[in-house]
Amino acid sequence: MSKRLESKYKICRRLGVNLWGRAKSPTNKRDYGPGQHGQRRRKPSDFGTQLQAKQKLRGYYGNITEKQFQRYYEKAVNVKGDTGENLVGLLERRLDAVVYRMKFVPTVFAARQFVSHGHVRVNGTRVTIPSYPVKEGDEVTVKEKSRELPLVLAAVDSPEREVPEYMDVNHDRMEGKFVRTPKLADVPYPTEMEPNLVVEYYSR
Repeated sequence: MSKRLESKYKICRRLGVNLWGRAKSPTNKRDYGPGQHGQRRRKPSDFGTQLQAKQKLRGYYGNITEKQFQRYYEKAVNVKGDTGENLVGLLERRLDAVVYRMKFVPTVFAARQFVSHGHVRVNGTRVTIPSYPVKEGDEVTVKEKSRELPLVLAAVDSPEREVPEYMDVNHDRMEGKFVRTPKLADVPYPTEMEPNLVVEYYSR
């Protein structure tokens, strides 16, 4: 079984943060790691702090594989500008992340499955690749037959999060536009993300 299919709540427990800001997260009651020694706290080394930052960012986007995450870092390095900001921009352009941000589904894990099963179209074309890079100005729509799925209706009505400003979404028509690539400050992460530490981790 792929590690990305692990329970999202196990990821929260392991990292000690409510990674997606969900009311059901076990860290709301137990903000320490799982297991017999989970409550022991030691001051992390610089490497440990960098690793934690990487695991948080990687886990947030559906626990994507290490190999894939490292490829995003390598792309970010080769783009002009701040590498940390570029990394966040690349991750936010993933189609599953865009579908999640537009509130068509309740979780980023559901977004990956939703895209893979062919429920989403980009500029009118069916796309089944969760990592597909959405471009500025692209139109993302939910297939007409999929708009009444309980999963979709629950996500739209959920008060847990709002659609960010870099998306323009019409939930009545189940369509949205990816207006622009966000900066770190624009992204509504429920917990602090530190892409600068991720850059330090990979540039050791």
